[in-house]
Amino acid sequence: MKRIASLMLVLMLVLGITGCGQAQTQEAKLDGTYEGTGVGKGGNIVVDLTIKNNKISDIAVKEEHETEGLSDAMNIITNDMIETNSLDVDSVSGATLTSAGFKTAVKDAFSKTGAEPSVLVSSGKVEKEKRESEYTADVIVIGAGGAGMTAAITAADNGASVIVLEKMPMQGGNTLLSGGEYAAPGNWLQVKEGIEDSNDLFYNDILTGGDNENDPKLVRVLADNALAGATWLKDEIGMEFEAYLLFFGGHSVKRSLVPINATGYEMSKKLTAKLNEKNIPLHKNTKATELIQDSDGKVVGVKATYDDQTITYNANKGVVLATGGFGANIDMRTKYNPKMDEKILSTNSVGSTGDGITMAENIGAQLVDMEYIQTYPTCDTQSGALLYVGDVRMEGRSILVNKEGKRFVEELERRDVISNAVTEQTGGVSYMFWDESAMEDSGVAVTHESEYNGLLARKQIVKADTIEEAAKFFDIDADELKKTVDNYNQYAKDGEDLEFHKRGELVPFGEGPYYIMVSKPAVHHTMGGVKINTDAQVIDANGNEIKGLFAAGEVTGDIHGTNRLGSDAIADITVFGRIAGQNVAK
Repeated sequence: MKRIASLMLVLMLVLGITGCGQAQTQEAKLDGTYEGTGVGKGGNIVVDLTIKNNKISDIAVKEEHETEGLSDAMNIITNDMIETNSLDVDSVSGATLTSAGFKTAVKDAFSKTGAEPSVLVSSGKVEKEKRESEYTADVIVIGAGGAGMTAAITAADNGASVIVLEKMPMQGGNTLLSGGEYAAPGNWLQVKEGIEDSNDLFYNDILTGGDNENDPKLVRVLADNALAGATWLKDEIGMEFEAYLLFFGGHSVKRSLVPINATGYEMSKKLTAKLNEKNIPLHKNTKATELIQDSDGKVVGVKATYDDQTITYNANKGVVLATGGFGANIDMRTKYNPKMDEKILSTNSVGSTGDGITMAENIGAQLVDMEYIQTYPTCDTQSGALLYVGDVRMEGRSILVNKEGKRFVEELERRDVISNAVTEQTGGVSYMFWDESAMEDSGVAVTHESEYNGLLARKQIVKADTIEEAAKFFDIDADELKKTVDNYNQYAKDGEDLEFHKRGELVPFGEGPYYIMVSKPAVHHTMGGVKINTDAQVIDANGNEIKGLFAAGEVTGDIHGTNRLGSDAIADITVFGRIAGQNVAK
């Protein structure tokens, strides 16, 4: 028995020493830099993960193709991983695909250590920014999208102190996710190109596009101030625009300015820089929950939550609602329009849940046009995201066909008309067809290279030398598609589209390569919201102004009627954002 006990003791010591040695070896192996790869929205994300003393010391991005602005999510996740010494951190709301791809890349890098993630000793929760229980300013702006930041900057320019609240971890809202195009009659590029336009023509286009369900007074304000707003963005905010215009469906002429790189990031970035320049506090991750009124019914503040903390924001002069629409709130969508259910994806930020509309309604605000919900016709079939490569359509250089290889709608029609037509086609999708010359002239493959590469990787677009080869990729009737292309080329030669009377210049298709992209409609804009007057004051159910409460952007209704024309939203948020900022500061 003694011999057995001695042998067992020796064995335990050997195993103990061996186990300790393995643990030490494994720990020693962790130090170093390891490369990992994941796939984000725009393609591969490659990172270098550095471990020192068993802790994450650095995560460097070596390669990424994500949308500008959304790529900021990687910085947020990096900081959280380093601070907590953990791979298990939250994704960034509003940047789901980017977050997932980045986290996959980091985990792939860590796997090269040969250790389990549990070896990392967590440092606990991410340390949140400290906040007071109460703040006071002349103006509280709820929402840091284009409308909110415009209102805040304008209020500050008019002498008011301002605090901006944003419930998301990043500012920008739907403005950041948009193409950022701006409809402005009489703009500098129209003058240069000799395009005749006027405020009246724009006014009539907005009314016609919204089936005259719009409030003519609000439309008049938008049409008459759109150019001034664009000039303000260019000259005062420093926003840069491309040297070409786009022709959006439903407009009578080509009048839409395009921001540099053709995304809303340019506007969001420059507005954010101006906020910082003016030292306007931006409280992110802060969700407004309730509007505060005094005994006379004037809105004098906002209650909000931040990291389980309730905060009161007092407003000496007033509050601006700029919380966006409700395109990401399926319950709210179906409440007002049962057709807009969970089967339809959304292009919207996940923060577009109608919070401001609900808060305003709770204090008696009048809601209008809530049933009018617009879908964008050419969106990602997998995520619902806007497809900027599809801007080749606004250049008039592509056609939309169905599975049978036939055109079924005018490509420059209103968004709602095209969307409704797409839903009636086989599979509820459309196929956009264009040639190499259109690709080169439009520049979409360069401007939106990351999106293009991501679509290729996910087999949502094909590039082929022949029409037959391109059609085969999506199982489209090749013979019919060739006939469709031949017919279209004849229309271009004759100068008239006999099938759908497509507006704008008709350019024939030439030599390959050819491109086909599959897409489907997704919820894009909610036309309904709180009723405002021409001074951007919110109106109650009895038609009276709610003192101290202003609104701008997609949170409002009655401007676009049943349907918003493309590129009118950026004009809308700028024009009424400036009006709200001016008037709340008085």
